[in-house]
Amino acid sequence: MGGTIEVQHLCKAFGGKPVLCDFSASIPAGAVTAVMAPSGGGKTTLLRILMGLEPADSGAVTGLAGLRQSAVFQEDRLCDNLSAAANIRLVNPTLSPAQVEEALAAVGLENCAGQPVSEFSGGMRRRTAILRALLAPWDILFLDEPFKGLDPGTKERVMADTRRRCTGRTVLLVTHDLGETQALGAVQVLRLPQPEARL
Repeated sequence: MGGTIEVQHLCKAFGGKPVLCDFSASIPAGAVTAVMAPSGGGKTTLLRILMGLEPADSGAVTGLAGLRQSAVFQEDRLCDNLSAAANIRLVNPTLSPAQVEEALAAVGLENCAGQPVSEFSGGMRRRTAILRALLAPWDILFLDEPFKGLDPGTKERVMADTRRRCTGRTVLLVTHDLGETQALGAVQVLRLPQPEARL
């Protein structure tokens, strides 16, 4: 599971425009931490830095070395030519057909395992992407506005399933919805300082 992740004085700018300004935080192991900021406020940039997809201009992150990562991005990133089950099993080939079926049914996708995701609606694709991340082997899960595009009833069902699968595990949730932080049982909500507020 790893220990506490320490984020120290992270800064990042694009084209001379600051996005992250001197951000520091402690992310506890075995719990959900939420990150909130206005649209364009640096939430996704922070996640990309923590995932190693984007270098910070300055600052440091410790505690991530050796941790297996899984993520739900804002885009679904599914393989359109594959079925729902095949997309999920790409990240965890050890899953049995029954396990995949059970997971799909839990989010309202029963009898969809063999269907190509190219035939799915946006909400169905979103649920498949979430399951793929949840069912991968991981020590830390990054969720970048994972529930966007889901209707309210489906969203509640998917959030409940996500919380069940994340209990006692390290999760970093990026969202603009305080209700999502509560639904996932976040132990803390980090609010990113906005550059204009520092001028």
